[in-house]
Amino acid sequence: MSPTAHPARGRADLVALRGRHFFTDQEYSRDELLDLLDLAVALKALYRRRPHTPFLEGRTLAMIFEHPSTRTRISFEAGMSELGGHAQYLRPGEIHLGGHETVADTARVVSRLVDAIMARTAYHTTLAELAAHATVPVINGLTDDYDHPVQSMTDAMTILEHFGTVEGLTCAFVGKCADAMGTSVALTMTRLGSSMVMAAPPEEQMTPETEALARANCAESGASLTLTDDAVAGVKGADVVFTVGWWWMQPEDEKNELRRVLGPYQVNEELWRHTKPGAKFMHCLPAVRGEEMTDAILDAPFSIVLDEAENRKHFQKALLLALIGIDAAPADPELGEIARALLP
Repeated sequence: MSPTAHPARGRADLVALRGRHFFTDQEYSRDELLDLLDLAVALKALYRRRPHTPFLEGRTLAMIFEHPSTRTRISFEAGMSELGGHAQYLRPGEIHLGGHETVADTARVVSRLVDAIMARTAYHTTLAELAAHATVPVINGLTDDYDHPVQSMTDAMTILEHFGTVEGLTCAFVGKCADAMGTSVALTMTRLGSSMVMAAPPEEQMTPETEALARANCAESGASLTLTDDAVAGVKGADVVFTVGWWWMQPEDEKNELRRVLGPYQVNEELWRHTKPGAKFMHCLPAVRGEEMTDAILDAPFSIVLDEAENRKHFQKALLLALIGIDAAPADPELGEIARALLP
């Protein structure tokens, strides 16, 4: 089932998001997040008719990467291009971030030259310093030690497409729940009204800080949060099952230890047998086939990972439009409905 494509249901004022950072989606109200999802759905529907929609003609996005990327780099760059703007890829060694120049000075200078900054940083503190000193919107493109909100909001968009709602569902995250993706999915989905079950060994379970934030979300949204070390119990009754890679850039001995600890949490055919009919599998990618999940799961008809990957571009276009903003309606009448939701 697919939701009706429209720019916003009017829960919140999208114009009020202009100039804000997207440091974490927990700084946004539930209504603001739902309206961003509606805008993303509308932009995707428009993209199917015409890929080039020049809402942000002449605007520039700086993309700072301290770690490699496939989906984040390509989706932001393609999204800005489709919106009529330009994206600049900046990596260590090509700019002076935190080296010959302080993070704060980089933020101040780059803000004078571009309309928004997206940053993938090794540490959350680096992103926080960028946001503290930038005078244009700063978007979190993943911090290794905390969260990945553009991905988890994209996940919510993908769930909205497949279930027609993001409210009242049950989602299970299996495996490395302490990962940035475990944190993001738990916080985003509980804020939007979906219950979360986090299935992991104790040493890979979500942190007490994240648990407290997720439980606070549940108190507001009516969702629930369950922590368990039983993978089978975790997936029973879940509408959506998430997992994530067990390792990123660790040395081989650490990878082997993670394989030992997380092996019982692999999403495989036997585990899937305990899910409810109609359940969907999600993974932010990149995936290590044969580790956190089997090929049979990743490539199954119930796997929606490619929709999830594509939707990065559409959600991020909505986010860029809302944060950068537009000053006048495009002359093209086909763009008018979306423009009206973004004009003061």
